[in-house]
Amino acid sequence: MKLDQLIQKLIPHDEKFYSFFEQSSQNLIDAATLFKELCLTQTAADRDKIVAQIQELEHHGDTVTHNIFSELNATFVTPFDREDIHSLTSALDDIMDHIDGSSSRTSLYKLKGFPEQMIKLVDILHLSITELYKGVTLLRTLHKAEELQRVFQKVNEYENQADAVFEHAIADLFENEKDPIQIIKLKEIYVGLETATDKCEDAANVLEGIYIKHA
Repeated sequence: MKLDQLIQKLIPHDEKFYSFFEQSSQNLIDAATLFKELCLTQTAADRDKIVAQIQELEHHGDTVTHNIFSELNATFVTPFDREDIHSLTSALDDIMDHIDGSSSRTSLYKLKGFPEQMIKLVDILHLSITELYKGVTLLRTLHKAEELQRVFQKVNEYENQADAVFEHAIADLFENEKDPIQIIKLKEIYVGLETATDKCEDAANVLEGIYIKHA
């Protein structure tokens, strides 16, 4: 074990980071849950209301991100490496940004309905974020190796599923949609959702790196 890692284990450190990460990942679950509801909306008014709620969650996520970076600058001894804290914070923030951007486009583009493949992609994203939340809560108890490995495996599986759904959705879009403007609108939303699942895997990779360093 490296000397700096030994020091981190022996010296009391700030516990706030665990709470911040749990807040951030719970915020993502809330946003993904709202996006699932968004897919079931029947009117533009209902859609706009949910989009506004997701935007509020994005603002809250930005606040948590700012708090983490402020705490990072003010804390001498952190529970794990500073670069890992920074990377995990950024990855979680990126997921939220892509969820918010995708939901906003459904309103801005006046989407009339949600294709089946888009709903599948949202469901997969929600599942991936739920697993990611489990991984974040396990930061406090990094000795639970089997549970952590299950999280990493599931997030990877969901990312692969999202890739397959995305590719099929884009192929179907180009094959069957005749309106080029509609193709552009839907494709941008698909890309945002698929990128969000990619960012989930990025966050899981950071968690796995933390586990390996501190196992």
